[in-house]
Amino acid sequence: MRKTVQTMDGAVFVAGKSKECTNSSCTHFGKHYYATGVLKYSLPYSTYGLDVLAFIGWQHEHEHQQLAEIRRLLNQRGVEINESNVGKLYRQFLALLGGTMAHTPEKLAATAAEHGGLIWAIDALQPEGHGTLLYVLYEVLSGTPVSAIQLPQAQGQQLIEWLQPYQKLTYKVLATLSDGESAIIGAMNSSWPDAPHQRCQAHFLSNLSEAVLPLDTKLRQQLKADLDGMPKVPEFSERPQDPGSEQQQDSLPFFQSSPICHET
Repeated sequence: MRKTVQTMDGAVFVAGKSKECTNSSCTHFGKHYYATGVLKYSLPYSTYGLDVLAFIGWQHEHEHQQLAEIRRLLNQRGVEINESNVGKLYRQFLALLGGTMAHTPEKLAATAAEHGGLIWAIDALQPEGHGTLLYVLYEVLSGTPVSAIQLPQAQGQQLIEWLQPYQKLTYKVLATLSDGESAIIGAMNSSWPDAPHQRCQAHFLSNLSEAVLPLDTKLRQQLKADLDGMPKVPEFSERPQDPGSEQQQDSLPFFQSSPICHET
């Protein structure tokens, strides 16, 4: 295997060669041993680095960037990619994320032992090109994604049925968390009626900021226009100093003997 891989730090060439046991008397005779070190850089049959997948996943999930916006960000960083391949790599990112589910029971048990219980949260995502919503269940304290379901719209009964296996877990549920979607809130209250429910602060603050953001942007623009007209503050004192004269140096005020730090 020989290929050039695009990474966030530039293109790299990687090569790997598998081997086969040819010792007929060996218990591993005929077994192939692959060059797994190559997988540290990219997935099989892929010419994009794993760091590119991580960048796409982070931008989409945490920064809420659209595929077209992520494509533009990658192009600006020197990664040659189109929007279609961004979507393909995002699906690969989700597949890799699903591979971590094998350790989910251990993570939940460790979290419950440390904090005395779990906090469940549900968030709804809408992948581009799909009219359906992807509902993701994750544990807040450990940040562990646990399950996901894709539905055409928020339906309380389907969400309740989806949550049933996790309702049966023996761990104490300290609280539940979601946005303001009534179907999600109803499903979580039905599944864990004894746990207090809280509105997600990120969603709540985002809704509050929608009305303030245009006014804040206008204010910042006005402040910038006013401050640009002010004379610049000198970084060093313009008063001449004689390095060999301690008397002259001591007579200077302290604020003139050091650089002035300022922000513009």
